[in-house]
Amino acid sequence: MTSATSSGLSSAPAIETHELSKRFGRTTVLAGLSMRVELGEVFGFLGPNGAGKTTSVKLLLGLTAATSGSGLVLGAPIGDRETRRRIGYLPELFRYQSWLRAREVLRLHTELARLPANRRTAEVDAALETVGLADRANDPVGTFSKGMQQRLGLGAALLGAPDLVFLDEPTSALDPVGRTEVRQIIRAARDRGVTIFLNSHLLSEVELVCDRVAVVNRGRVVASGTLDELLGEQAVVLRVSQLSAEGRARLEAFGTLETDPADPERITIRPIDPARIPEVVAAIVHAGGLVHAVAQGRETLEERFLELLGAAADPEGSAAAHRVTDDGGRR
Repeated sequence: MTSATSSGLSSAPAIETHELSKRFGRTTVLAGLSMRVELGEVFGFLGPNGAGKTTSVKLLLGLTAATSGSGLVLGAPIGDRETRRRIGYLPELFRYQSWLRAREVLRLHTELARLPANRRTAEVDAALETVGLADRANDPVGTFSKGMQQRLGLGAALLGAPDLVFLDEPTSALDPVGRTEVRQIIRAARDRGVTIFLNSHLLSEVELVCDRVAVVNRGRVVASGTLDELLGEQAVVLRVSQLSAEGRARLEAFGTLETDPADPERITIRPIDPARIPEVVAAIVHAGGLVHAVAQGRETLEERFLELLGAAADPEGSAAAHRVTDDGGRR
């Protein structure tokens, strides 16, 4: 689904949808998907099972038609044939013929993508090297583990230097080493200007590699933004004793102080650059205080994800669940 030729990219986003919906009979799978994916970013698409993630990907790829709504992919209407040549895709469920060798699988994909014949061998070699299968290029796919087949699928998605790549659960079958290598491949592609649309349920992986994320539930985006926007500002939590009021006042130079009346020894400073935490500790000691514990952190993506889904299930729930919208603003 990729092409070696790519027209010049405009300043338009890589993906933009407006109230995209899909119904199968009386069943509504997407209730109005509106989102924007910028060029050259890794965009995480998150949601529980049945949220409409796979249907969304199929709609964006032009593999199925929307019931209503509209959208653009790489500046063209969804499903545009020429634009699809500039897109790579790794589906969650795929299977290659077990008797084909890895090199033959990728060669077949270069032919299906109609890459120039004089470039096919080089494209295959580069893809095998990128996904770490160069030494298994002539082995039958039937001898590959699930993780190795996942790598091969990723190599196929990257053939032909696509401008946009959809990855559906690309690390689900990999061990920690394999997941690390896939993250490196994704970052390298982004550094080359490729836009990555990453559909994954491994929230820790998304947190490590994505520039922005969207959480979808019941066919709608319930929150979208950078990790800082979704998870809040970096903070440091300290447990301090024997610190005078004057010493506490000095800490305000590092950020906003939050104290718990029920636990006066607990101090939270936010926002704060993590690099300045040693300065905070030094300032406390200099002021005569004793530091018993220091914890850097903020809400995890998993915690925020569960909070958003809980609020979506309860329309009267916390307004904080909707603090980030598609444009990064606040409702």
